[in-house]
Amino acid sequence: MNEIEAVGAEAAAGLSDKPAAKGPSRPWLYSLLIAPSAVLMNGVIQGGVLGYLGRQQGISGTRVADVVGLLALLTSIYFLWSPITDFLVRRRTWLLIGGILGGVLMAAAFASGRLDSRNSMVLMFLAACCSQLVVASCGGMMGAIGNARAKRVAGSFYQGGSMAFGAISISVLIALAGKVQASVLGLIAGVLIVAPALFAIAAPQQEQVEEADFSRTIRRVWAEFKTTFLNWKAIPYTLCLGLPIGSGAAVGLLTGVAQDYGVSGQSVAWMNGVGGALLLAGGALSVSLIPAQLRASVAYCLMGVVNAGCIAVLGFGPMRPATYFIGVALYLFTVGGCYALFTAVVLEFMGASGKTGSGRYSIINSLGNVPVIYTIKLDGWGGGHWGPRGISATEAVAGSVAGLIMLAYFLTWGRQIGANRPG
Repeated sequence: MNEIEAVGAEAAAGLSDKPAAKGPSRPWLYSLLIAPSAVLMNGVIQGGVLGYLGRQQGISGTRVADVVGLLALLTSIYFLWSPITDFLVRRRTWLLIGGILGGVLMAAAFASGRLDSRNSMVLMFLAACCSQLVVASCGGMMGAIGNARAKRVAGSFYQGGSMAFGAISISVLIALAGKVQASVLGLIAGVLIVAPALFAIAAPQQEQVEEADFSRTIRRVWAEFKTTFLNWKAIPYTLCLGLPIGSGAAVGLLTGVAQDYGVSGQSVAWMNGVGGALLLAGGALSVSLIPAQLRASVAYCLMGVVNAGCIAVLGFGPMRPATYFIGVALYLFTVGGCYALFTAVVLEFMGASGKTGSGRYSIINSLGNVPVIYTIKLDGWGGGHWGPRGISATEAVAGSVAGLIMLAYFLTWGRQIGANRPG
C-alpha cells in the first residue's frame, strides 16, 4: 500500500481522530458553546432584533429586509471560509476567537449610527462571518466525540441551546431598546455574544491531527473529503437532508394566519415568541432520550413524518383557537426534535472528524438551509391557492411524502448505510 492509499485508508477507518479529551466529553456543554452564534444570528439578525431596531431608526421595511437577507445568506455559504477552523489552532480556540470577534464587531456596529449605514453593515457582515466559525468549530468537535450516545446528546443540547439563547437575546434586547442608548444596547449585545464563548475554555481538549509535512496534509484532506462525499452512500444522505423533512419552514408563516383561527395578537406573541422557543428547545432536548441504537437517519425521517402529522392539524382541522394552539404547540415541539436529529444525521453522514471535520460539517450542514428556503416558497404557493389552511396542508403533504420515502429507503435498501461509517 503506497502513502496516498495509506492516508485514505486511515481516513476511511476514522483512525485520524484522537478524541482523547482530557476529561469527559460533556455533551451538555454544546448548549453553551453554540450560544455566541445563536445570539448573533438567531437573535440579533434573523430573530427580529435588527428589524425592530431598524424600524425604530426610521429605516424602511424593504431596506431592513434587504439587510437581514444579505446577512442571513452567510449561513448558506459559510463553508467557504469555515474550513480554517480545522487548521493552525484547536477548534475550541477558533470558537473562542469567533465568539469574541463576533461580539466586539456587533457592539461596534450598534455604536456606528444607523444600522443600514455602510460602516454598520460592514461590521455586522464581519460579525456574522465570525459567528459561523463558532458553528463550524462546534461541528468539528462534536464529530470527534467517540461515543455514539454522547454524540447524539451533544447534538440535542447544541440545537436546544441555539434556540434558547436566541430567544433570550431577543427578549432582552427588544425589552431594552428605546430605554438605553444604541451604544449601550450594542455593548449588552456584545456581552451576550462574548460571555458564553468563554465556555470554550472548558471544552474537552481534543488532540489536533498533525501531519509531518504540507503534502501529506493535502493528501489527508483529499482522502477525507473523498471518503465522505465521493461515495455512492453519500447520495441518500444528501437527498435526506435536501428534502422538506421537518424543515420548520412554516414557523415564521403561522403568525400570519392566527387571526383566521380566531387567535388574539397577545396569544400569538407568546406562542410564537418565548413560549415557542421553549417548545423548540424542549423538542430538541427530548431527542437525547432516543436510544443511540436507532440510527439518526431513521429517527430523523420518523420525526419528520410525525412533524408533518402535527402541522396537518392546522391544515385539515377546524379553524378554531384550540386548533391553532394545539397544532402550533405540537408542530414547534417536533420541529425542535427534527432540528436536533438533523444535526445527528449530519454527524452520521460526516463520520469521524479527522483533519477536516469542521469543513465537512459546514458543507453538509449548509444543505439544511436549502429545504427551508424552497419550502417557504411552497407553503406560500399553497396558501395562495387554498387559503390559510393551504400553508399548513402543503407542508404536511410535502413533509410526510418526503419523510416516508426516505424512511422506506433507510429501512430497506439502505439498512447498512451509516451502520459502519466512522464516528
